[in-house]
Amino acid sequence: MSFGCILLIGTLDSKGHEAGFVRDRLREHGLETLVIDAGSSGPPTIDPDIARSEVFRLAGTSSEEVEARRDRGESVTHAARGVARLVEKLQVERTILGAFGLGGSAGTLIATSGMRQLPFGVPKVMVSTVASGQTRSYVGASDITMCHSVADLAGLNRFTRSVLNHAVLALVGMVTLDRQHSPIEGTGPVIAATMFGVTTPCVDQARKRLEAAGAEVLVFHATGTGGAAMEGLIRDGQITGVLDLTTTELADELVGGILSAGPDRLEAAGRRGIPQVVSLGALDMVNFGPRETVPERFQGRTFYQHNPAVTLMRTNPEENQALGERIAEVLSRARGPSVLMVPRGGLSALDAPDRPFHDPEANEALFDAIRSGISPGSHVQILWCDEHINHDHFSKRASEALMELLSLPKGDACLRTS
Repeated sequence: MSFGCILLIGTLDSKGHEAGFVRDRLREHGLETLVIDAGSSGPPTIDPDIARSEVFRLAGTSSEEVEARRDRGESVTHAARGVARLVEKLQVERTILGAFGLGGSAGTLIATSGMRQLPFGVPKVMVSTVASGQTRSYVGASDITMCHSVADLAGLNRFTRSVLNHAVLALVGMVTLDRQHSPIEGTGPVIAATMFGVTTPCVDQARKRLEAAGAEVLVFHATGTGGAAMEGLIRDGQITGVLDLTTTELADELVGGILSAGPDRLEAAGRRGIPQVVSLGALDMVNFGPRETVPERFQGRTFYQHNPAVTLMRTNPEENQALGERIAEVLSRARGPSVLMVPRGGLSALDAPDRPFHDPEANEALFDAIRSGISPGSHVQILWCDEHINHDHFSKRASEALMELLSLPKGDACLRTS
């Protein structure tokens, strides 16, 4: 009896022969496949295990209606939605060992919509014509492996066979070799932490202290995808506690920067009720690309050129007030223990008396909004710290606050509240 299956997702009207090649290669290696047809413009060239009629039914329409309308954009949207819902359903019914997809931009969108429903650690390989470009919309916060097809996947030849075969071997190795070795597991609690270049000294020291106490610390770069990935792992139940010291992605979401993690940033830990220590790291900045890409409406603001590709803009008092209100509102709804660390001495490496983003008025707007948004009787504990966020004492207090919430051994230093 098979111990599970590989999901093979493709548009079998245009990529059927290529999908058949992949299916046969997977079977040669002893892996059962479940072929899903997400095509819409013609009959499938190989027989699927799950027909497109089921895909479009789950999307709330029918394959006949989609084919009759002949709207490619609409067809792809429906197919992506249907595949995502199908994968969710299949996870309940079967053991999914991995997923394989192949296609152009439309096929990539459809297949990865399904792959993103699979949890972290389930191997996912996508052979795509767009894998060498901007892939965030396809990969999102998932652990999808993107393989560039180099040539278009339009027929089988020595080049496309080679690319597809290598991708098959990669997936086979991920699935079979992983089962032959001991699981990669740890014994301590798993901590999710957020870091930016301008908060690295703080988070690095906190990480080392937590690791010394027996925890495993996953550090996420707060670049939008990092925060989204962390929120996803928290939602999946993979995280024990959170050290969210760098909440800068909230500023990009509010103001319109390029590193937003979406409107649900900061929500997952509170919803699951797991312990969290949160701070205000890098809320003094919003991220943009090269200087010429900064929207015209921001002319006259304070900027810092981090490098030729990254322009940082200082948040102003109005924006910081809104950020403080947002943080207070979200933390006040948290179901688990929450500590908010406030670094009065500065929010990032650029926010200090001799640095370009030093703006006490803007910071006070943030602090005042937090002070009024989280009342003294709230279950949220606020630790007001005079130090800069990158000061070693602040880092120590943050790590020890989380150790206390998780009942981990810590030093003798007391946590002072005021």
